[in-house]
Amino acid sequence: MPWDALRGALSLPSLRHLYRSGDVRPDDVVRAVYRRIAARGSDATWITLASQDDALARAQQLAEQASPETLPLYGIPFAVKDNIDVAGLPTTAACAGFARVPAASAPAVAALLEAGAVCIGKTNLDQFATGLCGIRSPYGACASVFNADYAAGGSSSGSALAVAAGLVSFALGTDTGGSGRIPAGFNNVVGVKPTLGRVSLRGVVPNCRTLDTVSIFALSCADSAEVLRLIARYDPEDPFSRVPPAGDRPAAGGDQIQLSKLTFGVPGERDREFFGDTEAAALFDAAIARIGALGAKIVEIDFAPFLEAGRMMFGGPWVAERVAGLAEFLTANRDSLLPVTRSIFDTAARWSAADAFTHAYRLRELKRLIETTIWPEMDLLLVPTAPTAYRIAELEEEPISRNNHLGYYSYFANLLDLCAVAIPNGFLPRCGVAMGITLLAPAWRDEFVVAVASECHPKPHLLRV
Repeated sequence: MPWDALRGALSLPSLRHLYRSGDVRPDDVVRAVYRRIAARGSDATWITLASQDDALARAQQLAEQASPETLPLYGIPFAVKDNIDVAGLPTTAACAGFARVPAASAPAVAALLEAGAVCIGKTNLDQFATGLCGIRSPYGACASVFNADYAAGGSSSGSALAVAAGLVSFALGTDTGGSGRIPAGFNNVVGVKPTLGRVSLRGVVPNCRTLDTVSIFALSCADSAEVLRLIARYDPEDPFSRVPPAGDRPAAGGDQIQLSKLTFGVPGERDREFFGDTEAAALFDAAIARIGALGAKIVEIDFAPFLEAGRMMFGGPWVAERVAGLAEFLTANRDSLLPVTRSIFDTAARWSAADAFTHAYRLRELKRLIETTIWPEMDLLLVPTAPTAYRIAELEEEPISRNNHLGYYSYFANLLDLCAVAIPNGFLPRCGVAMGITLLAPAWRDEFVVAVASECHPKPHLLRV
């Protein structure tokens, strides 16, 4: 019987153990991955698959020229959201009229290939990464891996599904307003949203260039931390790339984490919103109780400034930045957009340059307020990853308002220059869809937040296939 029999684990430690034992070669894993993909059929996870022959050739080359000791991601299969360039594979951003085949991979992808990983293909997304639902794509609506009636979340829907369904070990996505966290929550995997500028944005189709970041989906916090270490590089050719401020350093993942010495801030009762979903509210209450039982101090904070900042994502002029990043294409190809994407881009016209500065000033005021009066009360902020889960039909019925509901706890993160990690937090009894919690901290605390998240969710994800 083949190694996987559709059940083999794809976590980094599992594959490394198999490779080092000599029982499995990278080409065995690649064949197993393509069998799994074929078995799932057309589930809207993928836009473009690498050819199996090319992936096998890559795997066989690794087996001949390298080893698990020489390459940190030797033979590890991964996927890439289809708004990030992979040399030789089309980049569509879920818009066929935009499709192009890049000659070079984005630096984040190149770093993973240099480390020995095997790219399996490009994953589905909300068109031009505009959405949190995962159904705004001409390549099909993405459903939660646990319930086909419910949306997978977006915009990095396909990347989350590829990991949750056991098709790859990890995947790259992007996150502007929650796209690297919402689909992680609905599919029971880990989603890491790094500090803005920690990962190069070259080779990434822009959404909001000042707010975009490459994100990571993985089966565990430890796996995501390894991937982050490999792709987090300063890129002098990317004007949005950053280095830590003088005197700062990213908190090391190996630092000893003692939850008993940490304070978690949670939104006060008046600011918690679940849009009538009492089951989701109960799951968040359970998470607070669980983390408190592990020794952490829990304090309620004033969440209103975070919410005000988050409302600027689509209730402010940042929507115009989406249009600015694609201006040349949109001028000539407006009709190639989905109606819902076009309607969102059209709202950019209501904002003036003066509006942009007014909102930018207010955002700076909110950031200063939060930095001086709220962060001193806590080490991390703990929120639900999403307030509720929606059926695909419900999102089709109300495509704007319900999509925006999903961003209630996520829209503010990049506007306020925070890093974040989404981890699993149980399942909704009524439908079986997974829900998550998200831990956030100020910029450059990425490894610290991942390490804390691992303590709050120490067991690796268990596949349900």
